[in-house]
Parts: sequence; C-alpha cells; structure tokens
Amino acid sequence: MLQGRPRVGILHADRASEIVDVLCETFFDYPVMRFVLGTSADYGARLNELMTFDVAARIACDEWLLGIEGPSGLSAAATVSRPGAESPPKVANLRENMWASLGGDARSRYELFTQASAPFEVEQPHLHLSLIGVRKDVRGHGLGRGLLEAVHALSEMDHSSVGVALTTEVKRNVSLYERFGYEIVGQARVESSFTTWGFYRPDG
Repeated sequence: MLQGRPRVGILHADRASEIVDVLCETFFDYPVMRFVLGTSADYGARLNELMTFDVAARIACDEWLLGIEGPSGLSAAATVSRPGAESPPKVANLRENMWASLGGDARSRYELFTQASAPFEVEQPHLHLSLIGVRKDVRGHGLGRGLLEAVHALSEMDHSSVGVALTTEVKRNVSLYERFGYEIVGQARVESSFTTWGFYRPDG
C-alpha cells in the first residue's frame, strides 16, 4: 500500500519496458486502442508495440517520462511531448516500422482519430500529456493527481510553454480534468465508435 504524497520522478530509457507495461495495463480496454488495433487474438502484443513507440519517441526527442515508484516496482507513469518541436529522423523510422508491423488498416483508423482531434490543437506553445497510467491495484491513492501536478509544474518551469493540453476518450474523465483546471477546447465523434474531447490548461 502506498502512503503519503506520491513522489514523482523523471524516468530514463532504462525504465522503458516498465513504463510500457504500466501503460498497457491502463489502456488495455481504452476506446482509441480498441478502435485502432482491432480485435485480433494478438491484441495485447499490438498494444505493446504502440506503447513502445510512444515511449521510444519521447526518449528520442529528449522529452519527458514521469513515474511513481511503488512497493514492487513502477506504479504509475506518464509521457509528455512538446508539440511542434522538430523530431529526429529516428522517430520517423520508428513510426514507419510500427505501422509496417501493425498494418495499413490500423494506420488508417489512427489517421481518422488524428483528423477528428486536429481541431483541438492549441496555438499557444505548450506541453502535451500524451499518456498517463496507474496500475489497477493502486488506483484511488492520488497517483494520477501526482502525475498531473508534476506535468503542470514542468510546464510552469519551461519558458517555452504556457500550458498543458491533452485528450480523453472516456466521458467520466471530462469532469475529472475540469476539476484540475482544464477547459474543453473541442469535442468530436470518431466514426460511430467513440467520442474524443480536447482539453487545455493554461499555466498558473
């Protein structure tokens, strides 16, 4: 059992597989992942590949991996990107390799999602909370709050950022993010499968 205020740390490349494991557990039944990856028997392996790309891209771009340690390892993790920043060629190679493995249908469905959420893009320079996950056995202990507050602090300390943006595809998260100071900047239906909401929280 975790006690006290969660301590958030910056994680490095050597923790990549642990971060991916936390995110896969969190997002296993998430609407976007199910929509993009389909219902094949190897869904778990495909999800792992998608999460591995996100974490690898953050590492390649020298962006942020955050985590909270628990009694038996990593209990929560988040990945944070800087939209608009130029990515090294390695990221494009990693992306193409991922889609070559996951297939054209998955890539097309992902592009439908990105097209639907494109109007949510924030003009101001900001950080984007890409993924945030907490292991099932430690939910309800403030770990998600701890990660969110750490992302807000990152933005406030970053002279090239004036806020944090994110999206969610789970309706119950809408009021949660609003309680943390986020405002809805867009809402869209992706095919007939799910709704996505875009959020932005200015610093301060």
